[in-house]
Formats: sequence, structure tokens, C-alpha cells
Amino acid sequence: MLRYASGVGLVTGLTVVALGASPVFAADTTEDAQASEQAITVTGVRQAYRGDFALSEIPQAIAQIDEAAVKANNFLRLADALDLNASVSRQNSLGGLFDSFAVRGFTGDENIPTGYLVNGFNGGRGFGGPRDVAGLERIEVLKGPAAALLGRGEPGGTVNLVTKQAEIGRTFGSASIQYGSFDRVRTEADFNLALSGGLTARLIGYAEDGDTFRDTVHQRRWGFLPSIGLAIGPNTRVTYDFEWTRAETPFDRGIVVLDGDFRTVPRSRYLGEPGDGDHVARATGHQLRVQHDLNDRWSVQVGASLRDTLLTGFSSDAELATARQKLFVDGRSLSRQRRSRRYDSRQWVVRAELSGAFETGSLRHRVLIGADRDQFDNDQQFGRVRPPVVNAATTDRAGYVLDILNPVYGRFPLPTPGPQNDRLDVQRSTGIFLQDQIELTDRLQVRIGGRYDDVNLRTLNRLSGVDSRRSKARFSPQAGLVYRLSTPITLYAAYGEGFRANIGTDVAGGIFDPETSRSKEIGIKVTALDGRLNGTLAVFQLDKNNVLASDTGNPGFSVAIGKARSRGIEFDLAGQLPGDIDVILSYAYIDAEARSTLLEPNFNFQIRPGDPLINIPDHNLNVQASKRFTIAGAEAQLGAGVQYVGERSGETGTAFALPAHTLARVFGEIEPIEGVTVFAAVQNLFDARWYANSYSPLWVQPGTPRTASIGLRTSF
Repeated sequence: MLRYASGVGLVTGLTVVALGASPVFAADTTEDAQASEQAITVTGVRQAYRGDFALSEIPQAIAQIDEAAVKANNFLRLADALDLNASVSRQNSLGGLFDSFAVRGFTGDENIPTGYLVNGFNGGRGFGGPRDVAGLERIEVLKGPAAALLGRGEPGGTVNLVTKQAEIGRTFGSASIQYGSFDRVRTEADFNLALSGGLTARLIGYAEDGDTFRDTVHQRRWGFLPSIGLAIGPNTRVTYDFEWTRAETPFDRGIVVLDGDFRTVPRSRYLGEPGDGDHVARATGHQLRVQHDLNDRWSVQVGASLRDTLLTGFSSDAELATARQKLFVDGRSLSRQRRSRRYDSRQWVVRAELSGAFETGSLRHRVLIGADRDQFDNDQQFGRVRPPVVNAATTDRAGYVLDILNPVYGRFPLPTPGPQNDRLDVQRSTGIFLQDQIELTDRLQVRIGGRYDDVNLRTLNRLSGVDSRRSKARFSPQAGLVYRLSTPITLYAAYGEGFRANIGTDVAGGIFDPETSRSKEIGIKVTALDGRLNGTLAVFQLDKNNVLASDTGNPGFSVAIGKARSRGIEFDLAGQLPGDIDVILSYAYIDAEARSTLLEPNFNFQIRPGDPLINIPDHNLNVQASKRFTIAGAEAQLGAGVQYVGERSGETGTAFALPAHTLARVFGEIEPIEGVTVFAAVQNLFDARWYANSYSPLWVQPGTPRTASIGLRTSF
């Protein structure tokens, strides 16, 4: 029968490029599995849409950011952890209230969070706040033309978050407390408790409270993330995961940049209004998965997921329209809008898949057959009040003005937002998929497959009374070739087409055509030093139609910008060098650009073929090295890393650009007493000025200055 690595969830033999403090290898864990009174063989959980393949057999670049790398750097948010992979770049984060990123230059709808997967389920599109890394076993960056199988993803790739699962028959745990810059205090706990022979509960929680480098901005967040595992006999595993999280922090659009001067205001200056209070992001989620090994060749997996999120709050944001912005008149008086948000979303997914192997003559087939059903309900109630057109009679009170050079908060009564957008979007998708990987010879394998999607869209605009509906269906093929040149070297090529429905409408109520894409990729995979060092070099080109961008003049709505293309080269290397030095190297060159001509309807920005896509750097590099050693009889680790991000567009359709930046970090830990570890990390060691993302010169997110943290962790 198939056996899985305990707590890792990958089929034995499947290895990935591991961006971690040490190499990761899947291993048979029968000894651990039989630690309880009953012999339990199925200890982990297979990842959906994956099948039983070693890395060298997959015609796709896959990178993994494991818990060891995240923990060593003391990264706390998903966005920080994703910086370890150069193919991923940060996008507009809605004032720091959701996760948004691009893989290989392409992102999704700018008005909703980027749709990552959680244990293979679509789960990232809700407004539950920035994802915390607590409870994550690893982060998988699945690059390239895999949308034909995964469905509804971006052609550049998909991020899959693998959560920590209850490990059957074992009892262990850890707890930590840490203190960091800006008086940040955080506690975490992770306890895996064997309740009976086949029943285990894993209880994970975190709480964090503290200031930030932004003036008057305080944040609080907590979460409870338990997992229940039940082994029924040697071949069946049932897993239930729960998510309950909350984040409270003011909405923060960042700083303003006048005439290209990034020192127009200090990076700490908050240009909102403290009287608005916090935005509160809540998430409640459930996942239930059952996997059963039919025999030593065939396995079936079924599952369901339900996730509810709610984001509420008020904010005061810089007005973007030139005619309404007094800052462009005197260089210090910032005219602001006041906005209100109630974003309520629900996503549920059910899926089933069958995987296995058989022979036809001399050919061996490994197949994956499945279906899924997905529904996403997105209810947005958005209000705003805008300042008037600036003229000689316009008062500071009418313009809700803040002096950026000498801010006085609470100077005027808070304006009351009026209804701007009250809309329900419903997306229902049904998909079936099939994949067959055929071994033609002992060196050559061919993968063929495809996915059929049937999508129904509805948008109800309660303000205008327009009820728009649309249905679309499409088959998306996939093909790949894998050739083992020698034991350590494998060549591969892949082609895939993708299909993703665009949710929402334009301001007139029209539903957009779905995004379609074509992806091509060739690469080479290398394993060296007896498997301790793994690398992938890939060249790719992605073409996408029916691309959307935010409608600047009508928040919450989108405009179609036509076609886009991304092409580039990327290289990932991870593992252990001689001398027991653990290394991570990730580099990407990405040329992502518009391929259509469009006049932006509100501010008359001209988008032309060749214009770069926003927030995508040409060059992105992350390098890290660490070493474990013994000092005075105590186990210790010391490491350092450098990240370089090149210049990138800061506004669609204009020449405004964010400058390149280089960030250094150091980290270390020591275990003076068995089971007790002291850890510390410093981010942005040389206190560089950098900018995480931008939407316009008036909405620029400054990066965090030098920060340090120190903590204590106990384990048993």
C-alpha cells in the first residue's frame, strides 16, 4: 500500500526544491506510524491534484518554503515568507488588509485577495486579513502551466499552503514567546496529543499585540487552528481542520511621493485618520478530508471546505483625482476621501479524485481522475465621500485636508460616506479533470491531460438594480515531456491552457469575458551531492487575454485592459553544501508587459503594448546561508540572507516607478538546555529605505525599517 511521510503529506518518493534551513526528503515512516498500540500505516495526508510522482518526473517547476526557513527568519506573515522565492512579487495589499502577490508576473483580480490554495482547496479569495504563518507546515509554489489541472488559477503558478496536520499516535508540542521592535509581543503554541490508538488532536494557536513603525498604527491578531486526525484501519485517514482568526489594525494606504521624491514625508507618517478606528478582519474555516487506499496501486480522496470571512471598518485615503487634490496646488495639503467597507464572503468547495497506476503492454500509466465544485459568494458594501474640485473657494474642511508636513489629526468632524457600491457577486464552478503520465521508456515519460470547467456568474448591483448573469464553459488541455538525461539531470517541457472567470462587473454592470491563457515552459532539474542539493532552471512564456485592472475612478469595479504577456528565466537551488552549510538561492528575470492599447477611462492614462505590469520587478534575487554547530556543548544555528528587488512600475499607464532595493537579514538560535531554545532575528539589517508595493504616487506602501526580535521556545 502507499505510505505517506508523517506530517508532511507527500507520497513517499516525491521531493521538491526545498527553500528551508535543511534539505527536505520524503521518507517512509512506518516506525513512527506504529508508535501507538494499533499499527497505523496512513499517518499523513496526500495533497490534492498531485498524484504519486518524484520531482524529477514532474514537467513543472516546484519550489517549497518549509517551516524551518520561516521559523529561522522569524517571519510571521505569508507575504514575508513568499519573499524567499524570486518568482513571487508583492502586489497592492488593500492598505495592509489582504494578501496579494503575482507568480511569474501575473496576478488575479486587484479587487479581491490573491486566490491561493489551502491543502488544495481554493481558500485565499476571502477578506480574512493577511495570512499568518502559524499552523503552516510548508508553502508550495507550483509554477507554470498547471492551470489545466488545478483550475481557476493564474497561469504563472499557484501557491498552496499545507497546514500542520494531526500526527497519528504521537504526543509532542512546543510553545514560544517573543518580543520585537515597536513593543510587539507574540505567543504561539502547538500541541499534538494522541487521544487513543487512532485518534489524535493537534491544537495550534497564536496571539500578537504591538505597535508598528507607522505613527499611531497599532495591531492585534490572534488565531486558533486545530486539526483532528482519525485513522480507521491501516488504509483510511480522516482529517478535520478548523480555522478561527481575527486581525485588528487601522487601514493604511502608506505615504505620498511628490515629483518622484520618496522623502516627501517620513516613512513613518500616517496619512489616514486615527479616529476611523481599526479595520477588523475575521475568518472561520472548516476542512474535512477522507483518503482511502484501495490497494497498493489505487487511492481515492474526497473532501469539502467551507470558509467565511468578514472585513469591516472606516478609512481616510488620499484622493487620487488631480482636480480634487489640493496637494498638487501647495505641496502639503492632502485632500482625502473617507470610506466605509463591509466585505462579506463565503467560499465552499467539494472535490473527489482517484489516482493509481496500470499497464498496457510495455507502457506504464499513472492516472489522476477527479472532479470539484466551487462556489464563491462575495458581498461588498462600500461607501465614500469625496472632496470637491479644488478652487479658490474650497476650504480645508470641505477637502477633509491633512497637512502632510505637520499633521494634526481630528481637526475636522469625520465625514459620513454615502453608498458607492452595494453588490453581490456569485461564482459557481464545476470542473472535471484527467491526467495520464505514460512511461514510454525507462528515460522518457509523456504527460497528457486536461480540465473541463463550467462556470456560472451572477452580479446583483443593489444600487442600480442591475442583475447580470453569464455562463461559460471551456476545455483546457495540458501536455508535458520528461526525459532523464542521466541520473542527476532531467530535462522537461510543458504546455498548458488556462481558464479563469473574472468575478464582478464594470461600473455599467457588464460581466467581463473570462481570462484565458497559454503557458509554455522548458527546464532542467539537477540533483547533486547524493540528493542533498537540488536545483531547477526554467525558461517560460505566458500569454493572457481579457486581463482586468482596478477602475481607479470607481472603487470596487474593474476595467478590461486586454492582453498581457510575461516571459523570463528563473533558477532555484536549495540544499546542503559540503561543510554542512544549508543554502537557498532563488533568482528570477521576468519581463511582464501589457500587449494591448487602452485609454484609462477616468484619468486618461494611456496603456500601450510594452508597458510594464505594475509592481513586477525585472530582477528578483534571494540568497541565504546558514550553519548548525555546537558551542560549549549547546546546539546552535547562525545564518544570513540578502534579497534584491529591481525597479518596478508603481502605477498603471504612467512612468512612476518604485526604486530597486537590497535588504539584509541575520538570524540565529541556541539551545542552552535540552528542549529550551533562545532565538533572535534582525530584518533589514542596514535600515534600507524600500517600498513594498504601490498603486499610485499617493498610495505607496513603505517597507519596514530595521526590526529585531528575540524569543524563547520550549518543546517536548
